[in-house]
Amino acid sequence: MNNVPNFYDPTRIGTLFYPDYGAIAATAKAANLTPASQDKENIHLVIIDMQIDFCHNGGSLNVPGSVGDIQRLIEFIYRHADRITNITCSLDSHLPHQIFHPAWWADENGNHPAPFTLITYEDIKAGKWRPLVDPVWSTKYVKQLEEGAKKVLTIWPYHVMIGSVGNALDPELFSAILWHSLARKTQPTWLTKGTVPQTEHYSIIQPEIPVANHPLGGKNKPFLDTLSAADVILIAGEAESHCVLETVEDLVEDFGNKPQQLQKIYFLRDCTSPVIHPDIDFHGIALKQFAGFEKQGVNFIDSTDALPF
Repeated sequence: MNNVPNFYDPTRIGTLFYPDYGAIAATAKAANLTPASQDKENIHLVIIDMQIDFCHNGGSLNVPGSVGDIQRLIEFIYRHADRITNITCSLDSHLPHQIFHPAWWADENGNHPAPFTLITYEDIKAGKWRPLVDPVWSTKYVKQLEEGAKKVLTIWPYHVMIGSVGNALDPELFSAILWHSLARKTQPTWLTKGTVPQTEHYSIIQPEIPVANHPLGGKNKPFLDTLSAADVILIAGEAESHCVLETVEDLVEDFGNKPQQLQKIYFLRDCTSPVIHPDIDFHGIALKQFAGFEKQGVNFIDSTDALPF
């Protein structure tokens, strides 16, 4: 690979350590890369939720295969650093009391639902589960989720909690992003999502159900405008079955009447993995939807492929 800095250690991926900022800065300077401001083509890499809780074995919602995804993505960044203009990283960020966390709900005996419990509108009507917070909104939300998004509310383990180590990016990946920023003289973008208590927020574009009067409760139009202005959009991250899938779905919906916009999206299919659920084949669902996106113009490549642009 070109541009591989001497501090890079793939055996550290999936572990906790303090990056050596001095070494990263020195190696970035020595790379002597052209500033991103001089790029003739704007190539924007979007990294979705490659955080400790999703990508480390001890993470509260570990995605199997994510360590390998991170290694392939890091090496992709080093291999193509001289062409990647911008990097945006989304950070899924949650609070204890949110509609998809156990503390929001209880059964008739006051017990909270276990992680991965599915709560339906019929469950609420039957009294199987009752919302402890904002009951009118919560009941309406579950019904609207089923009718509009055609899915059921999933209760997740507490994960990527704001202020916790699980919210941070994998340190080796963070080191690569910092190195790229210093080497190319370009600022990385950190996109926080998921802090609205009343809704799920898988896609980095918008929450599942809009929440009026909340600054993060609707579509992120400025970020969409940024991607629209790029010449190439590269996408990687976790989890394939949720935040990645719904992000691509939102981009396809937003760019759908502009075929040239869809054709500039390149999904790194070997830099993502699905959530494993005991009852739902999330990977199969994702592959079926990706096949539809591909027919509409979205490109699916491996990180080791020669760049087709």
